[in-house]
Amino acid sequence: MSTILDRIKSPIETELKEFEPYFKNIMRSKTRLLNFVINYCLKTKGKQLRPMLVFLSCKLLGKTSETTMVAASLIELLHTATLIHDDVVDESFYRRGFFSIFALWKAKIAVLTGDYFLAQGLLLSLEKNQTEILRIVSSAVKEMSEGELEQLEKADRLNITEEDYYVIIRKKTGALISACCEAGAFSSGAKKEDVEKLKQFGMLIGSAFQIKDDLFDYQKTGLIGKPKYNDIQERKMTLPVIYSFSNSALSERSNIRRIFKKRSKNALDIEKVVNFVKKSGGIDYAQNKMREFYVNAIDILKSFPDNSAKESLLILAEYIISRDK
Repeated sequence: MSTILDRIKSPIETELKEFEPYFKNIMRSKTRLLNFVINYCLKTKGKQLRPMLVFLSCKLLGKTSETTMVAASLIELLHTATLIHDDVVDESFYRRGFFSIFALWKAKIAVLTGDYFLAQGLLLSLEKNQTEILRIVSSAVKEMSEGELEQLEKADRLNITEEDYYVIIRKKTGALISACCEAGAFSSGAKKEDVEKLKQFGMLIGSAFQIKDDLFDYQKTGLIGKPKYNDIQERKMTLPVIYSFSNSALSERSNIRRIFKKRSKNALDIEKVVNFVKKSGGIDYAQNKMREFYVNAIDILKSFPDNSAKESLLILAEYIISRDK
């Protein structure tokens, strides 16, 4: 896996090296407790997929600049803030295999830390006069919030359709990845139509990313750090379940629906739902749909001239649907 990531990062090694101290400096606070929490965030950060997308999208079309660095920083600040807030909402004690901010410092400090990151992102974009970058990223955060709320609303009624699901994942996950690509492309000074194409590319691979995440819930081990069958426990109607409900006998569907509605499910309940989804072809169907999003994203990339950034984006898109965590 590290070899694949090294290949992806190859055209933007310089930018990523410059980004790390730039980002640390932006996050710094005069408050001792906040700096302690920030240092923990930096030590437990993920693969930095989103800054990578910003830099690669820019270099696909042109040269990076301070605008690109601001875009990557703003994306990472707002993304980190939403993750911290999500852990509070979900009462999640783990994030990427580490204790979450919520677990270590509880809700009040976690929420305030997330708010600090949001404010820093807004200030950065205004100080650097990057209002278009701010518009792109703020629109994505708005979509993400709407997507999460729509999913919660649908979960209570278990009436989500496949089309509803696609709308939700476009908002929940596709919107921010799309913003990475759009902001990166914009920072290159590219033509409007090329920026729009990169935006669509991001939306497609973001949707594929979310379907892959939803498929992890049916694996035997919690490879991505979230509890096994977490989506089933939380009554989240993901694509494997939606397809299975739509393509099964009424009697069987009704029984599984009763189990799915339960606030707390035991091991036998979970086993019944998982077996139902597998037998109904829900996992295979979701994998095929994920592949469709991937193929459509690749078709967009193929329209751009060949360069090292394009090659990395092709590898990255493949990595998103083939990763094991």
